[in-house]
Amino acid sequence: MFVSNVLHRCLKVPKHDSDNTWVGFLYHNEDKVERIVEKESEMTLRVEDVMVKEVKKIDADVTIREAAGVMNKFGIGCLIAVGKGRVSGILTERDLLKRVVAEGKDASKIRVRDVMTSSLVVAEPKMDLGEAVKLMFQMKIKKLPVVEGKRLVGLLSLTDIARFQPQMLVLVKQLAANHATPKSMQKVINRYVV
Repeated sequence: MFVSNVLHRCLKVPKHDSDNTWVGFLYHNEDKVERIVEKESEMTLRVEDVMVKEVKKIDADVTIREAAGVMNKFGIGCLIAVGKGRVSGILTERDLLKRVVAEGKDASKIRVRDVMTSSLVVAEPKMDLGEAVKLMFQMKIKKLPVVEGKRLVGLLSLTDIARFQPQMLVLVKQLAANHATPKSMQKVINRYVV
């Protein structure tokens, strides 16, 4: 059994049976119980447990100025670009800084498709969360689109993982200690992994 539809504000409460013997942890969010695990170490989280399901998309043919406006409006760090009815790339704040601002390009004249990262690294919803974190470190990315078949079903970010699951911080610490941590990840690691 695995946690499904877990909110970011998930509570972990020790669970005891009728004679007050400890049996595990009870995980619940606001008004419904999600599951009981006998040992915390047995809990396997999957990408689908942490990913954001409402992903903001943008047409790959709109201008960077419009895309930046959408990112600012929703307070988000990336947009999934779509073209001809399918996912064609991801536009991140880093893309904007490196390929537009730093190069002095006019954001009202350049299109999302000209700046976005089009070779996407993706995860599947049932992927083990630890494996997804390793993939993010290997590929030096902080955002991981989640696809099921060819359909976009969510987005996983390093920040979401750090806020949601303290146990994942152990893995992030190990990876950061054993690998050259990409500059783009350093801010998140310094803030959440102390």
